[in-house]
Amino acid sequence: MTMTVDIGRTAKPPGRIRTALARHWYAWAMVAPVVIVLGLIIGYPLGRGVYLSLTDADETNVERTIGINHLPATYRFTGLDNFTAVLKDEVFLDRLLWTVTWTVSCVAVTFCLGLGLAVLLNRRFAGRAVYRSLLILPWAVPAFVSVFAWRLLYNERNGILNKLLDGGGIDAVPWLNDPTLAKVSVIAVNVWIGVPFMLVALLGGLQSIPGERYEAAEMDGASPWQRFRHITLPGLRAVSSTVVLLSTIWTFNMFPVIYLLTRGGPGDTTEILVTYAYRISFVNSPRDYAGASAWGVLILLILLLFAVVYRRALRKQGEV
Repeated sequence: MTMTVDIGRTAKPPGRIRTALARHWYAWAMVAPVVIVLGLIIGYPLGRGVYLSLTDADETNVERTIGINHLPATYRFTGLDNFTAVLKDEVFLDRLLWTVTWTVSCVAVTFCLGLGLAVLLNRRFAGRAVYRSLLILPWAVPAFVSVFAWRLLYNERNGILNKLLDGGGIDAVPWLNDPTLAKVSVIAVNVWIGVPFMLVALLGGLQSIPGERYEAAEMDGASPWQRFRHITLPGLRAVSSTVVLLSTIWTFNMFPVIYLLTRGGPGDTTEILVTYAYRISFVNSPRDYAGASAWGVLILLILLLFAVVYRRALRKQGEV
């Protein structure tokens, strides 16, 4: 009897990790390939970028092969010097202000248009399926194809927009050559690309709102605006908070629209943070890999900070 008690006391319960693996081994086996692929595609480049941001690596001191000669890397660790230099650079503040303006404008206009179209398409009318398909079309077309199409539309000499204006006796408009018009033009293109995503997400949220609420409100004499304000908007809070966050992150890093449409021009008036990081890494000479990595890490930190603050604000309001 004593031996039985001693054995029971000395036996150790299995660890939590071992228990989880034994119980959910099939799920872990299915997830493992995805984790490995994400680690190779995202984890390694991210870690490499963070490491380079702490060095003075550029085109002249990285490891490279010239003909039959192999030159080893000679860059050195510099700590936070790159980040200090970026934050002290006036270019960073200018790019940041325009990037925030560009992001807020695009997300706000995209959300309002997407919500309006979703409300319209949530009603029953003839040809609703056709309208849904047409409005989703910009989302189905690759972004670079859409940007090139808009670039042709904006062409100052032969673009369709200026041809239409010329037919009305209006002089050609320099859509991509005037600083203010170029900013409006890139925002319009990004809104055109982003509206379908907002439309689909918000339309799904609208269809999840019980119809009985609208019927009860209508019987109580609520106006359409009151039904929209007190039923539609509260019912879309969970969906809208998520799509606004995703849209903000995507727009903040929307490289194709800016680079393919204006190359950051005219001058550098439409250049956002991510396009500037690309330029100093792949266009300028010598290519500053460490500086571009520092810009990339700062962009990541800005988005992480925004996401944390945004989610906390929603949590305080009881929406998440």
